[in-house]
Amino acid sequence: MKITFLGTGTSQGIPVINSTHPVCLSIDKRDKRLRVSILVEWEDYTYVIDCGPDFRYQILRANVSKIDGILFTHEHADHVAGIDDIRPFSFQIGEVPFYGDKRVLDNIKERFGYIFETKDKYPGAPSVSLNTIENKSFQIGGIGVIPIKVLHGKLPIFGYRFNDFAYLTDVKTISGIEMKKLIGLKVLVISALRIEPHYSHLSLSEALEIIDELKPERTYITHISHKLGFHNEVEKSLPENVFLAYDELIIEL
Repeated sequence: MKITFLGTGTSQGIPVINSTHPVCLSIDKRDKRLRVSILVEWEDYTYVIDCGPDFRYQILRANVSKIDGILFTHEHADHVAGIDDIRPFSFQIGEVPFYGDKRVLDNIKERFGYIFETKDKYPGAPSVSLNTIENKSFQIGGIGVIPIKVLHGKLPIFGYRFNDFAYLTDVKTISGIEMKKLIGLKVLVISALRIEPHYSHLSLSEALEIIDELKPERTYITHISHKLGFHNEVEKSLPENVFLAYDELIIEL
């Protein structure tokens, strides 16, 4: 399985518009972060998790020629605002499968109503198929995917486990039942917004507590804001086998 980090930033990305924060002015490429998303590939299958406002550029940058579907964690703009840019894939394969919680898919239908018109649909609009998932395993590309239900503040959202890899973004709390689904991972990706506590996101210390409990072989931090600090400095402070992800990073397992 091959994982490409299409984006590792928070909802504003880094640099933040009109910010003079030192991290926003950094010349280190790893400190420049698009909105959070990953590409997951195995055998001949290619899936994206989340489709934010940077989707078009992310896909061009990664030279992605086809996708088999998109899994959504939740409905916030930094995770769904790029949906119109799936058009080339829709023209290529027809309906692009979307996977997500019913609440999330209903929100997408409302926000992108022109995609779902049944009469006089605009011919340039993308076509999608909606696949509602619940908090139980489902199959894509010949493998089982396990949703991990976490809380983003008070909002329930999904992370996903593919075999020995799990991806959790926008996390604040994880129940004991859901933590059990994350035992025995080779690679965990989990969010950590900043150093200071936040009402709906893990801080770095909170994320490290979860990592220490789960003990995956390797962990990569994502959904990073400029307030976490410079990539080079923060990574030096992390425990062994814990790393900051960065845009265009590729890992294999």
